[in-house]
Amino acid sequence: MTPRHLMSPLDFSIEELDRLLDMAADIEKNPDKYAHLCEGKRIATMFYEPSTRTRLSFEAAMMNLGGKVLGFHSADSSSAAKGESVSDTMRVVSCYADIAAMRHPKEGAPLVASLRSLIPVINAGDGGHQHPTQTLTDLLTIKALKGHFDGLVIGLCGDLKFGRTVHSLIEALSRYNDIRFVLISPEELRVPSYVRESLRAKNIPFEEVVRLDEETMADLDILYMTRVQKERFFNEEDYVRMKDFYILDKAKMDVAPDKMMILHPLPRVNEISVEIDDDPRAQYFAQAQYGVYVRMALILTLLGIEVA
Repeated sequence: MTPRHLMSPLDFSIEELDRLLDMAADIEKNPDKYAHLCEGKRIATMFYEPSTRTRLSFEAAMMNLGGKVLGFHSADSSSAAKGESVSDTMRVVSCYADIAAMRHPKEGAPLVASLRSLIPVINAGDGGHQHPTQTLTDLLTIKALKGHFDGLVIGLCGDLKFGRTVHSLIEALSRYNDIRFVLISPEELRVPSYVRESLRAKNIPFEEVVRLDEETMADLDILYMTRVQKERFFNEEDYVRMKDFYILDKAKMDVAPDKMMILHPLPRVNEISVEIDDDPRAQYFAQAQYGVYVRMALILTLLGIEVA
């Protein structure tokens, strides 16, 4: 059989996505039921650039399912350092593992790998393009916190130009009803034009603002903060100028609505003050835990393993 891959959150229909999120919620409640479903299976974590949460959550997910892990954590520790192509690496890894998760700094690299792969390939982040498993994590977190997606007002703040988590989340949420986006960024870090054009084509309301203040936050159900990504900038001067543009601190939270939940794909740098970590609206560490459950459900789904 031709393996099924995950390159974009849109690779799943709404119905498939609902089933996956329901399974992830059940995993949280009944972990023992899933503890041995991947015995004898292996996941290859092929990470060509640094990662903490995504790589470790994939590994934890497979081990929680009773499977095993192999792979590499940087391009320098793989044969990429010798000039091996992504396609060749993937063909070899297909001989050793049952499923693979790939992160790569070049947009489209996981897709190229999937074309030659004999096993399911999961895009674990490709450059500034997509990060579909973070999106699945975000959706599970939002559903757990709010109970639904329809009618939500979502604020996305920070680096909206290079933030692949932002691009994927906008795509995924755009399929639900009565969604509205507030895009908060400096002019230099606005969402790419193709994202704005897509929202207009779907008649999804959005506004772009520069300030993160009481007026901007007044109607938000979710505020999704992002860091300014140093690794995506071409020069240090631009990064230094932009890195502290937004800082969410206690003063801002004091005027934020009680219903507004704070999410962040992590890692954070300065954009969220540690003084609000204990605020019940700050849910970014819970969000990281949800990432394990949703990746467990994804592994089972792509491997076609039935849950009794």
